[in-house]
Amino acid sequence: MPEPAKPLVARHFRQILVWPLQLMPLRAGDQVQRHFDALEQIGADNPWREVLDEFTGDPTQFQERHYREFVTFLPYVQRFLYGQGRSSSTLRGYGESPIRVYRRCDVAFVRLTCMDGTIVDLSVKHIDLYFFYDVDVVILAMELQADDLPLARVQEIMYRFGRTFPAQWDDDSRASHCLNRVEWIGEANQVLAVSDFNDRAKFLAHVCEHRASTVGAHWEYLLQPMAQHHSEQPGLIRYRQLEYHRLPKMTYLAFDDPFALSRDDFMRLGLAAQPDDGEGLHYSEQTIDEFEREHCYDRFWSPQKRDARASTRIICTGHAFVMIGSHGVPFYSDPETGLLGQFRHQYFLLGLVAHFHRAALLMLSDRLVVAVSRLNIQEQDSIRHFKRSIRQSMEIFLRFNHRYWFHEVSKQAVAKDLFRLWSHHLGNDALFNELREEMQDMSHYLDSDDARRQSDTVLRLTVVTIFGLIGTIVTGFLGMNLIAEADQSLSRKLLYFAMVFLPTLALTLYTVQKSRALSEFLDAMSDERLPLTKKLASLLRIWRKPATSAPGLVDIPVRMRRRRNAPADRR
Repeated sequence: MPEPAKPLVARHFRQILVWPLQLMPLRAGDQVQRHFDALEQIGADNPWREVLDEFTGDPTQFQERHYREFVTFLPYVQRFLYGQGRSSSTLRGYGESPIRVYRRCDVAFVRLTCMDGTIVDLSVKHIDLYFFYDVDVVILAMELQADDLPLARVQEIMYRFGRTFPAQWDDDSRASHCLNRVEWIGEANQVLAVSDFNDRAKFLAHVCEHRASTVGAHWEYLLQPMAQHHSEQPGLIRYRQLEYHRLPKMTYLAFDDPFALSRDDFMRLGLAAQPDDGEGLHYSEQTIDEFEREHCYDRFWSPQKRDARASTRIICTGHAFVMIGSHGVPFYSDPETGLLGQFRHQYFLLGLVAHFHRAALLMLSDRLVVAVSRLNIQEQDSIRHFKRSIRQSMEIFLRFNHRYWFHEVSKQAVAKDLFRLWSHHLGNDALFNELREEMQDMSHYLDSDDARRQSDTVLRLTVVTIFGLIGTIVTGFLGMNLIAEADQSLSRKLLYFAMVFLPTLALTLYTVQKSRALSEFLDAMSDERLPLTKKLASLLRIWRKPATSAPGLVDIPVRMRRRRNAPADRR
C-alpha cells in the first residue's frame, strides 16, 4: 500500500496587505487637503512617524539593492516614487516625491486563531501609511511573514485574513469566512487589539444607522488616530472605504518542490479561495485553462523541464498577486538579489501604483456622485456649489492625469508585463476612460450653460436698450428742456430728479423682468409672415403669468443623471 503524500509546506510565507481608503476633506473648499500635516500635528498618542527612506539618509548606507530598485522604473516614475533632489530641509511640494510615508512600530506580530483552534503567529515587518499630495487617498500597507506553514494553512490565511468586516454570520452567530480571532500583539507580548467580527449586533446597527459598513475593532485600532467617517469616534482625519471588504494582497511562497502543486492549488492561491476540503475545485477544465491563460505569468515556469531555475510562477488576478517558487534557489529566495527582495520592493511598488490609480479614480468618481446627489436645481446656492464642486473635481483630475497617471512604468520586461497585467485586471484603463468621459461631459455642459446664461443676459440687455431707445430718441429730437427750472433751488431740482428717476428705474426693472416675453414679441413683430392678430396676441402674452421652471440648470447630463441614484461609495 503506497504511503500517503506528505502535505506541502511553505518554507517561507510573506504577505503584504494593501488597503486603499478615501480621506474626507479637512476644510471645505480647499482643493489640496494636507492630511499628512494634520497627522503630524496630533500629540503624543499618535503612533505614526514619518519614514525617511534610504534616498534621504546617509549615502554610505545606500545599498546596491536600493539602486536596483531605483533603476527599475522610468524617469518620470522615479520622480513620482523618490522625488528629485529631495532633502529634509526642502519645502514639500511637487518638486520632490508627492508620497509621504508614515510608520508605526508598536505591533510586533499578528496572532491568528484558525477555524480548528490552531494559533498562528505572523511576524510584522512593516505597517505603513502612504499619503499622496493633492489626492484624498491613503493606502495602508502591512507586511507579514512566517516560516514552515502547511499549504492548507496558507490557503486558510489567504482566504480568511484581511477582511475589514464580515459579509454574513453562521447559524451560531459566528462570522462566516473569517478567522475565529485576530489579535495585534505588542513588543512586550501584550494584546493591543482584538477582532470583534462575531459582534453581529454592532455591524447590523451601524449599517442601519449610517447606511455604511463599519470595520472591525482591530482594524479601527490600527488606523488610529484616524477615524471612520460614519462613526461617533472623534478624529480630525476621517476615512471611508472605497471598495470590497477583502483587502488586496501580495503573497510570496517558497516551497521545496513547487512542481508538486496541482492546478487546483494554483487556482486556489491565485483567487485566495477556500482551503482544499479534499473534494477539489468544482470548476470546469475550460475555466481552469482560461485562468491559467489570463492570470498566470509563466515566464520562469516550465514543469516539463523540472529545473529549479524554471520553477517560478506568478499569478495576478488584480485582487491578489501570488509569487511561487523554490525555497533553496538563490534566484528566487535570496532577500537581496533574488525575487524575494524584488517582491518586497520593486513588485510592491508596482502594486502600490496600480492600486493607487484605481483608488484615486474611484475617489474622483465618488466626488462627482456626491456633487450631483447634493444638487437642488430649485436653489441658486445649491447650483453655485454644484458648479464649484464639479470644476474643482475637473482641476484635480487634470493634475492627477499629468502627475500620477502612467500607462508604462518600466522597460524591464518582467516589471513592464506585470504592471500591465495588474492594471488590466484592476480595470484601471476602463475606469480612467469612463471618468474622463464624464468629466468632459460635465465640462461641455457647464460651458454651454455659461454660454446660455451669457446669451440670455445679452438678450435682456438688448431688449432694454431697444425700448430705452424710444425715450432717448424723443428727448434727443426735442433737443430742449421741457421744464425750465434751471434757476430753482437745489431741493426743488432734487424733487424733479426723483420724480423722473424713480419711474424710469421702475420701468427699466419692469422691462428687464419682461425682457424674455418682450424679445418674443419683437421676434413676432419682425416676422412678416405672421398676421396682425397673432402679433397682438404675442403682445398680450407679455402680461400672462409664466409657467414655473427651475431657475438654474436646465438639465444635468444623461450620464450624471443615471449616476445620481448610485450609492455614495460607488462600485
